[in-house]
Amino acid sequence: MKINPSKSKAVSFTRSRVKEPLNYSLRDQVIPEVSSCKYLGILLSSDLSWADQVYYMVKKAWKALHFTMRVLKKGNSNTKSLAYTSLVRPILEYGAACWDPYREGQINELEQVQKKACKFAYHRSYSNWETLAQRRKIACICALFKAYTGEWAWKAIGDRLQRPYYLSRVDHIRKIRCRKQRTDIRKYSFVNRTIQLWNQLPADVLGTLSCKPSAFRKKIIKVINEVQ
Repeated sequence: MKINPSKSKAVSFTRSRVKEPLNYSLRDQVIPEVSSCKYLGILLSSDLSWADQVYYMVKKAWKALHFTMRVLKKGNSNTKSLAYTSLVRPILEYGAACWDPYREGQINELEQVQKKACKFAYHRSYSNWETLAQRRKIACICALFKAYTGEWAWKAIGDRLQRPYYLSRVDHIRKIRCRKQRTDIRKYSFVNRTIQLWNQLPADVLGTLSCKPSAFRKKIIKVINEVQ
């Protein structure tokens, strides 16, 4: 595989205020240093923040929604709803288990897109759609399920999951050890936030993990809907 220097970027992932310049070169061509880069459709910022990623997804989703609204202006509610769930919502949920925001402002920005789509489809501000935050919660738990059960693509995360030092009466046997973090970046990361959700699940849901991910997802959806 050949690497194209003109398409390469150098990023220093650190939250330090004083950053040393990066001097990388490839084939006598200097690699430019940037504050963020896109990898597999996800924006990775040098300060480990997901603010740029959320803004990018919101902007892209609004563009897709406005296009859909122009094309289906005279369509019925079912057609408009199908267009949103097929063309717009996947944009808002691409890799969402990774960059799931915890700041209220960013969460509201994402939800505003769905509220606009709901008003376009049903001429009201509410529908039977799950909130995007609720769907991201389900996606995170299902992703951790794959890591816990040793799925190859999630093996790097699964190998670092540890059992707690003790179990109380209300804990289930599948509980995962939580680690205290000093920064919000780590505290609200995918692994730490999802472990807390995982540990709060009913014991009967995690009683057997031999089911397929699709069957486990149905169980989680049922539990989340009951809580909501």
